[in-house]
Amino acid sequence: MDETVQNPPPSAGDSRPARQRAARAAAATPGAERVRVNDPDRTMANILQVATAEFADKGLAGARIDEIAALTSTSKRMIYYYFGSKEGLYLRVLEEAYRRIRQIESDLHLEDLAPEEALRTLVGFTFDYQLANPDFIRLVMNENMHRGEYISRSTTIQELNIPVIHAVHKVYQRGVAAGVFRPDVDPVDLHMSISALCFFNVSNRHTFGAIFKRTLDAPAAMVERRDSIVEMIVRFLRP
Repeated sequence: MDETVQNPPPSAGDSRPARQRAARAAAATPGAERVRVNDPDRTMANILQVATAEFADKGLAGARIDEIAALTSTSKRMIYYYFGSKEGLYLRVLEEAYRRIRQIESDLHLEDLAPEEALRTLVGFTFDYQLANPDFIRLVMNENMHRGEYISRSTTIQELNIPVIHAVHKVYQRGVAAGVFRPDVDPVDLHMSISALCFFNVSNRHTFGAIFKRTLDAPAAMVERRDSIVEMIVRFLRP
């Protein structure tokens, strides 16, 4: 049984304004100018944090480098120095977004769990992460509006997504060997199904809730939906 199902998932609130306020506060801190000059890694991290919120909220076309520079108390020239162009910054934001989720996935230690428990853990994590990181969902939606044009340019993103398919494949194969999963499922299709169910829960909750008059972001509703998605995937794989 997936023990984490008993706990309410993280809030789905949009933290973009809070991050922007934090960026302004950091820029106003005494000595911030010296830090920006002497700590390029910290400067780049700050730019990426603010740019993530801007691109997620406004898309590639709507986001403005001037606004990102103002929110980070840097300059357009500095941003172009680090990232080359607006498109270069956007692509780096996408890469970092995928890097974060894949890094946390690698820390789940699915290989130490029984196959069904590992599957429940992976599905539950995917639901929780996407619920707690709506900017990730918006970035992916925006990139799909560009038909994957920028993601297709990134070998980094391609490489980052190889381990998750391997992890799904290993969990699935162990389950087949143990007789708890049926032997006719493609691991990429399985990953797609997990992603689709969890993604829709965030991307469409406002429209779906308005149409069917349901408050989908209430804590009890989120717990119920999480349990339902985990059970759907597990039952789909059973013999």
